[in-house]
Order: sequence, then C-alpha cells, then structure tokens
Amino acid sequence: MGKSFNSCTTLAFKGDENEARGNWGNKADFILSCLGYAVGLGNVWRFPYLTYENGGGAFLIPYFIMLALAGLPLFFLEVSFGQYCSEGPIKAWRALPMMRGVAFGMLVTCAVVSISYNIVITYCIRYLVASFTTKLPWTDCDNEWNTKYCSLKFGDCKDAGLVFLENGTCVEPDTLTYQELNYFGVEQLDAGNYSLENLRDPLAQYRVRPSEEYWTLEVRKEASSIGETGSIVWELALCLLVAWLIIFFCLIKGVKSSGKVVYLTATFPYVVLVILLILGLTLPGHQKGIKFFVTPRLEKLSEPQVWLDAAVQIFYSLSAAWGGLITLASYNRFHNNCYL
Repeated sequence: MGKSFNSCTTLAFKGDENEARGNWGNKADFILSCLGYAVGLGNVWRFPYLTYENGGGAFLIPYFIMLALAGLPLFFLEVSFGQYCSEGPIKAWRALPMMRGVAFGMLVTCAVVSISYNIVITYCIRYLVASFTTKLPWTDCDNEWNTKYCSLKFGDCKDAGLVFLENGTCVEPDTLTYQELNYFGVEQLDAGNYSLENLRDPLAQYRVRPSEEYWTLEVRKEASSIGETGSIVWELALCLLVAWLIIFFCLIKGVKSSGKVVYLTATFPYVVLVILLILGLTLPGHQKGIKFFVTPRLEKLSEPQVWLDAAVQIFYSLSAAWGGLITLASYNRFHNNCYL
C-alpha cells in the first residue's frame, strides 16, 4: 500500500497540473521562453539606433529608470496574473469584466506584430540563402538588376580609363568631342593621352549603393509607384512559407515542443551579438567608433522625446502589455516562484 501511494505521488508531481493545457517541462523552459520573447532581432538593430539618436551613453540613464519604474513591475504583474489564472489573455481578463477590452487589444497587437515580424524573418531567410555564394550579390554593380545609377559604375569606368556617360555606358575619351571632354572634366594632355583626375560624374546626385538596388530591385522587386501592385515574388513567398513552417513545427506539441526550441532561439541572438562585437573590434578605427557611440551627451536628457523613446523601448524589449507574457506564464505550475 505504501509503495503504491509513493508511486502515485511521484507521478502526480512529474505530471501536468493542468491536464487540458499542459505545463512547462521545467523552470528553465519558461525562463528561456521569456528571454527569447523579450530579446530578438529588434534588439540588434533598434536599440543601438535609439542609443545613438538619444545621446549615446546618456540614453542608458532614462532607459534603466524606465526599466525599474515601469518595465519590471509590469513584467512581474503579467507573469503573476497569467500563472494565477492558468489561462490566456482573453479568459484571464474575465477576472475584471470592465477591462476585457484590454485582452482583445493584446490579442490584436500580438497578432499584428507576429505577422509583421514573420515578414522580417522572411527577408532574413532570403538574405541567408543568397549569402551561400562565393561573391555576395549586393557588393557590386555587375548584376542584371543593377541600373546606371549604381554607385560603383562610375568608379569602375574611371579605373578602366573610360568616361561614364549619362546613358550608363562607358566610352574611350578619344571618342568625345572637345566640348564633351570639357563637360566631363577630362583634360587632354597631348595626342591620345588624357587625364581623368577631375572626371565628372553626370549622375552623382542620383547614385545609390548596390546593396540598396539589390534590396529594392531584386529582393522586393519594388513597383515604380504605389498604384502598381506588381506580381508575387516567388522567392519571398517561398521564404515566407518556410518561416511559417518553422513556427508550425516549433508549436506542433505546444509548450512541450516550444519549450525545447527556446534553448536554441533564446541563446542565438546573444551568439550573433558576440560575433558582431568581435567583428567590430577587428575593424580599423573601432576605438573611435565606440568612443563616438557611447560618449554620453547629457544635454539630451532635457528633451522629453528621449524619455519617451526609453519608455517605448522598454515595452518593446520586454514585450509587455502584448499578452505574450500572460500566455507564457499560464503554463507554469500554480505554486511556481515566478519572483525569483
């Protein structure tokens, strides 16, 4: 009898408290899920930009103040709320019927952000596939999608001893008339010899980088105006399908599968950040760049927009008030210590 009782209590402890919804396999699954939910691609590009725009190192002052006063308390509130109810946002907010609109707002916000974020992942997959080449396609102007406005074309013509014309072609200096030589800044030294030192680029004000042309003309295949929808870009459609399939397989068994995937997805952004840090430290002049970036400009702290950006970034980083934290915490065991 004692043996049977011990076996039952062991099974009850190891099993799910909520048999209908399930529970996290262990506390690490929940912690890494919250970490992966909070830290993602947005922290790689958005936070550095805001830091630079809002005073460099001085931006960390309003950032940590907003984190302490708004971010962490709201984070703890949502986690506690979700764990206590063991329900998603829609059902959890039934606890306060007057505020049930908040739940639907969370659902809509989370849906819109999830869809838009998956579009970003689509572009990442597209670039990842394109990078598996011996020469990156966005580094030169010799591709079929490049136009005469590509920034490297003028330099390539000049290096070859040719003159770049407005129609996008390169010609020998001796094929130009005297007036054309003066127009393009070509100096005739003697018969058959020319100096291209002061060569003029007729399209200088319209130049765009090859990476920009690759983005607009090859990846997005951008239409000429907003009134033209264009056709479906099959490469992006395929990458979008792959992105949704990845999500499908990550969630195919609910928290039992997503709880294991986060061991990769939650740590991967930190690996990328470390790689970017090491790469940046190998570039020439990195000391000046880091000093310019982090040197605090304290006068910025008097601008209300800086504090607003800090508050917005806290909500963006922690993903608070989107309903995701309530959902993740709802899979915790009722007596889980979510404070520590």
